[in-house]
Amino acid sequence: MLSAFRARPLAHQTLFVLAAVVVIAALVLEGEATGYPPTAVATFLTGGLCVTALVVPRRRYVLAAAVAIAASCVFTTVSVNLTHRPENTFGVTELIALLLLIARAVRTQPLITAAAVGTAAAVSAVVLPLRIEPSQWPNVITYAEPAVLLAVVPAVVLGLYLRLLDDARDRRLQGDRQAQRMEYARELHDFVAHHVTAMIAQTKAIRFATSAGHPPSPAELDQMLARIEEVGAQAMDSMRAMVSVLRNPAAPAATSPCADLTRLHDLVATFSRTGPPAELTLDPRLTGRRLPPEITTTVHRVVQESLTNIRKHATAVRYVTVDVQTGDQNTLRVTVTDDGRGRRRTTTSGYGLAGLTERIEAAGGRLTAGPHELTGWQVVADLPLPRRADPPKSPPGIMDI
Repeated sequence: MLSAFRARPLAHQTLFVLAAVVVIAALVLEGEATGYPPTAVATFLTGGLCVTALVVPRRRYVLAAAVAIAASCVFTTVSVNLTHRPENTFGVTELIALLLLIARAVRTQPLITAAAVGTAAAVSAVVLPLRIEPSQWPNVITYAEPAVLLAVVPAVVLGLYLRLLDDARDRRLQGDRQAQRMEYARELHDFVAHHVTAMIAQTKAIRFATSAGHPPSPAELDQMLARIEEVGAQAMDSMRAMVSVLRNPAAPAATSPCADLTRLHDLVATFSRTGPPAELTLDPRLTGRRLPPEITTTVHRVVQESLTNIRKHATAVRYVTVDVQTGDQNTLRVTVTDDGRGRRRTTTSGYGLAGLTERIEAAGGRLTAGPHELTGWQVVADLPLPRRADPPKSPPGIMDI
């Protein structure tokens, strides 16, 4: 509890200390108003126990509340049998604390526990006014008891309201965490699987050539191993970037959104070095246009995932074309086409295209993938672009009149 207090901001600590001073002063004044030292001490202790039960950690709340309520009921029972009783106070601070105990029980505890603690606290609060002189009981029964009974209802309503807010916050937090986990899963697949697939393809090529009786020459083998080493280093960089994001989401990493579409040239060139030749066609209107980071990142992921699937699933591929164009001012279309044969891939197979579909739909777009001209395969992604604001028209000048 003390460590939790120290972890709070200085302003919260100051407010907490001021509130504690006010509560302690109110308990001392109410105890002094009883005019009898034993009653004054008991009023301070029972009120302090009830207030303390409000601030203890949640795991200790039931025990603290049970002790405070029991102490309050015992003191009330003893007070009824005393000859010296307070004339004008029965412990207003303790009454308020008991009502707040009801609210906290309803807010934080299971139904049965909340009902038990709330009922006990309500009974203790109802009988609390009986501590004063018997001559004042007619006024207590007429005014104080109905007021206390009515005050129990707002305490329960307050607890239910706070419970609903907590449930809504927990559901929102769980949804945010799930969305974050899905985003990390997509990033991990996009960055790492792409590089690992390239390494596997290079290794298979070496083994296939060797088993066919045409082992690569030392120079060719060194070149292939250099490519594997390069791709492996890129995979390690991507993995380190992902780990840095997981450790500290605020830290910059390689998983940050792509600034523009020019990185597509490097992506396509890297694919061509280790696979079939690929050609990129990029609309010139897009190179000079500033696009939102989520759009450029999604375009990069579409091309990356499509090239990865070609490397993994396609056979007898002779060419690959990547086309990024704007249909009009508010639509961007990404098309990746190959002439591979002998495979059937759908948007629901594997995690890559499934995650890509989720990403594109979140951006308001649409992804389609299927056979192209009976022999090849084509992936098409349509993404909405933000509308360009029309330049403001200048007021007519003298020559316009």
